[in-house]
Amino acid sequence: GMFVTGIFVFQSKLLKKAGSMLVAEIEEKKLEKERVVDESVPPLKLSGLSAQELQELCNELHRKIDVADEARYDMGVKVDKNENEIQSLKQKIIELKGIKKPRLKRVKKTTDDMLGACTETSKLMKADFKANLRTVKKDEDKKEEVTDWRKNVEALSGMEGRKKLFNAGQ
Repeated sequence: GMFVTGIFVFQSKLLKKAGSMLVAEIEEKKLEKERVVDESVPPLKLSGLSAQELQELCNELHRKIDVADEARYDMGVKVDKNENEIQSLKQKIIELKGIKKPRLKRVKKTTDDMLGACTETSKLMKADFKANLRTVKKDEDKKEEVTDWRKNVEALSGMEGRKKLFNAGQ
């Protein structure tokens, strides 16, 4: 009982401290923003200016606004580009994690998937393997099919077989 109460008191003190730190940080950011604005945009002194001078001031302000807008646009484009890059990198990370640690318990694979693991060569071999299977009539002996299949696999297992496959694929 006493221990739990101690933890609760500690947690509430921690939350109060975090809250006051957050308020201080927000205030600090506000002051920093005001300082930057004052530095880059000094307050306007309009009293005692002629119509000509006011017009020149307006033109100068317009030029400054254009420059600021251009900079803001460029920054926006950079931010968008970076965000897109971050998204694609996150996607790549997810894909890479998936390849490194496949959860074999949950994956349901068909025999076709197992025959041709993931490489292009194995896909070619699988296609070639299927193409070379003879269609067997029901009255024919089934052993012949098995023998044929083994001969085919042996023929393709060596370097010569791979070369044949490669040439066939081109």
